[in-house]
Amino acid sequence: MNPAKRQAIFERFRAANPEPRGELEYSTPFELLVAVILSAQATDKSVNLATRQLYRKANTPQALLKLGLSGLESHIKSIGLYRTKAKNIMATCAILLDKHGGEVPRDREALEALPGVGRKTANVVLNIAFGEPTIAVDTHIFRIANRTGLAPGKDPLAVEKKLLKVTPGEFRLHAHHWLILHGRYVCTARSPHCPECLIRDLCEFRGKSA
Repeated sequence: MNPAKRQAIFERFRAANPEPRGELEYSTPFELLVAVILSAQATDKSVNLATRQLYRKANTPQALLKLGLSGLESHIKSIGLYRTKAKNIMATCAILLDKHGGEVPRDREALEALPGVGRKTANVVLNIAFGEPTIAVDTHIFRIANRTGLAPGKDPLAVEKKLLKVTPGEFRLHAHHWLILHGRYVCTARSPHCPECLIRDLCEFRGKSA
């Protein structure tokens, strides 16, 4: 895909949704961090249902540690892998208090050192909480980058590096939101809704539906 097409794709995304937002509910960087840890292999909707109740009782590292592991598990048991996620969150809370004054660090290395936080989660937190122009490659972005020809790559890291290289700077802050939402609601995995796609004529996917 040539640079002019990429520019046009992101211009259309921006025109349709100038200030895109993720669908996880949060009010602080810590709430976002916990929500993103919970969202692995789970829907944002299921996470929001759990955290609405959880954050009323505990929404800081201190409060979650006071709530205890079983207390946290009782709030998130509707989410897949909740036991492992609960252990990771409790361990993360302890590290935040011990090493970061209870605050979420604005640093990739420090974020990725937290239990349950990988590169994708770190990218989400850096982008949404701190306004860093990172691109978190989830299954939707990986699919779209390869399907459309926007930024093909054999694995998420390769796609991330390619997207960071080819996405014009003016679009980099919001790129991952636009692509995730597009993949979630239009360019879906099994049956992409090509007739209603706003970038249909720019997409290089050969199997477009009529």
